[in-house]
Amino acid sequence: MFGFGNKLDREAVFEQMKIDEGIVYEVYHDHLGLPTFGVGHLVLESDPEYGKPVGTPVDKDRVNECFEKDLDTAISECSVLYEDFDDFPGEVKEILVNMMFNMGRTRLSGFKNFKKALEENDWKKAAVEGRDSKWYRQVTNRAERLMSRLENV
Repeated sequence: MFGFGNKLDREAVFEQMKIDEGIVYEVYHDHLGLPTFGVGHLVLESDPEYGKPVGTPVDKDRVNECFEKDLDTAISECSVLYEDFDDFPGEVKEILVNMMFNMGRTRLSGFKNFKKALEENDWKKAAVEGRDSKWYRQVTNRAERLMSRLENV
């Protein structure tokens, strides 16, 4: 189900993100009132959906295309934030990409003790640090699912 070795399983990430972010085949407003569709894809000025009204349908191929681009961005951002990202086990990569997708690099970079534990390959300590955060209190179900996976790597 999840990545083995140090390969990131993109399909496993997609399935997990559908659970965590949901998947919507039309333009809608997210919790901040921003136009969004698919798997939490924020509509960009460069998107053909830009300026389209809420309820505008978005087909499956377009949702998948945007998810793949957003996933590439999250992976790239993880590589910037975590120097050893490419060497982490696949399961750890999937967890970090999920967190990056949810928070973005600015917020995730604030997890200093979490990052230090990751650099030491101390997954259990990283899970403890991840639980000691505002993020954990805000998205407890998602965060606990991720931290439970992390401590079991």
